[in-house]
Amino acid sequence: MCAIVGSLVLPGSNFSITEPFVVRMRDTMVHRGPDGAGVWVAEHGRVGLGHRRLSIIDLSEVAGQPMSSQDGSLQLVFNGEIYNHAEIRKELEYLGEYQWKTNHSDTEVVLHAFAHWGIDCLHKFRGMFAIGIWDEKKQQLWLIRDRMGVKPLYYSIHSGRINFASEIKALLKDPQQKRAVNEQALFHYLSFLTTPAPDTLFEGIKKLPCGSWLRIDADGTITEQQYWDVLDFSAPDPGLSENDTAAKILQELRISVKLRKVSDVPVGVFLSGGIDSSTNAALFSGGDGERVKTFSIGYNGSYDSNPDELVYAKRVADGVHAEYHEKVLTVDDLINFLPEMVRLQDEPIADPVCFPIYFVSKLARDNGVMVCQVGEGADELFWGYPGWKTALRLQQLNDWPVPNCLKKIGLATMRCFGKDLSFPYEWLRRGALKQSIFWGGAEAFTETHKLRLLSPRLRQKLAGSSSWDAIDPIRQRFETKTKDKSHLNWMTYLDLNLRLPELLLMRVDKMSMGVSLEARVPFLDHKLVELAMSISQEMKTRGGTLKYILKKAVRGLIPDEIIDRPKQGFGVPIHEWFLDKLGAEIRAELIEFCALTDFFDPQEVHRLIRERKAAQIWYLFNFALWWKEYIRD
Repeated sequence: MCAIVGSLVLPGSNFSITEPFVVRMRDTMVHRGPDGAGVWVAEHGRVGLGHRRLSIIDLSEVAGQPMSSQDGSLQLVFNGEIYNHAEIRKELEYLGEYQWKTNHSDTEVVLHAFAHWGIDCLHKFRGMFAIGIWDEKKQQLWLIRDRMGVKPLYYSIHSGRINFASEIKALLKDPQQKRAVNEQALFHYLSFLTTPAPDTLFEGIKKLPCGSWLRIDADGTITEQQYWDVLDFSAPDPGLSENDTAAKILQELRISVKLRKVSDVPVGVFLSGGIDSSTNAALFSGGDGERVKTFSIGYNGSYDSNPDELVYAKRVADGVHAEYHEKVLTVDDLINFLPEMVRLQDEPIADPVCFPIYFVSKLARDNGVMVCQVGEGADELFWGYPGWKTALRLQQLNDWPVPNCLKKIGLATMRCFGKDLSFPYEWLRRGALKQSIFWGGAEAFTETHKLRLLSPRLRQKLAGSSSWDAIDPIRQRFETKTKDKSHLNWMTYLDLNLRLPELLLMRVDKMSMGVSLEARVPFLDHKLVELAMSISQEMKTRGGTLKYILKKAVRGLIPDEIIDRPKQGFGVPIHEWFLDKLGAEIRAELIEFCALTDFFDPQEVHRLIRERKAAQIWYLFNFALWWKEYIRD
């Protein structure tokens, strides 16, 4: 687990890359790689690569990066882990073509695999990764992001060069990199709490979509391609019984967790006391007799929106004989953390869960653990959110043969009663336009509300915009490829392509790496994802029970008390804290922001503050803090 950075001069430019230029970008990310650093710049000055190292597998110096092939024709920087690297190494050794300089470095496996199979080597990798490869013979630069988007990779093309990095702040060290708000991306941010790939909130800075690679050829031609789509590897199996399906899920989970135990440094588990993290802890604890370390977060006080889960986490830890660690957080912890949160995020990730993730990561690091398993992905794969019940029902209701004229009458009626900013109005609007009702597992503002919130200038500029434009390409792929057009399959597919890679996984990556901790995601092993997408909607939703088939799979592995208790999210008591010191902090920041900028209508922002719309205010607050840190002169 590391940070990567690089730069390539495009044809026609007389810019020359130097070591100080690469090092300046690289060393903005010391937190991602405190254990070592490397840099390589070609003699011709057209390309340079940099690397910060967090030593996890093969701690020897010879496993450092950038790493070169034996003849020097390939140079590689790699962030992530290839969990099946030992298996691939054996296959390459059987082919008899490679001499190894490391004992068991997965970086060297990536390098030799690319040398032998080319870009098709990606289909052999089981892991998370962001990779940069320079091919001197072909004069090609390859940029690659893993299937699920666990690891980020950003790039910018300007001034006759392309720069890439694990974090945007590295790209900003190029003195010719423009700092400006991507206002179209802001419009989408107000829907999704993040910016859909390939855009970021920085104008001119892109992020590589999950499961994709980008190649820059010698003549400057840029080609981007999606190399993996779950729909190409999943299909319903009507002959598979419910019991067999549950058994296959547990089998794949066992394999996934076992693969993610591979490390030369201590590994632990984030434990919330819910099904997902409890399953991780139970599977991790089996087999080797070593006590796993678990880490849990709670809050000072009892809140209706976030009841304390620590009692459940402690029971699970005791049940698997784990070494249990917990930390209780306060509103002051959040306020003091805000500057660091904004710095680490790079672009707003408007999910307050960044806060507990950072502190549970720090708790693990402070207790000698450098790698932790996390539970992201299970809710999206197995129908785990209460809100998804409502969404699925709305999707089904929209199938009813209701004439469009009646839907339009309903829209007009709601508008007359001032309900046009509400989500019921928005869902009816989508139905009337024959769009999908479900736009993702988290939405901030409706399309109508966004236009009211924006300043008159942006309202005019973005009047014809719709965040459906960001979803429609995903929908078209789904309609073209899927063998199961069920509504639930669409919901999972959309979140696999938008909310998970650009919001949930980024909050984990940015916050954990902020304290030099590697986070691994067993539920998002691509083999398990392919299996989950092959399970029918009927089996996943049987009896209206959330996570029905997953609960069946893990019953007996973890206590029934954990399986059968109501779903509780890993949240933050923002609503309660808004009435405390946090509210004053937010109000002051937003009032100043509105006075200095022309993005939002101040009257609408003040209305949200008066009405204590804590969640929506938090989303605007994140944007304001980001603008102040990264854009303001």
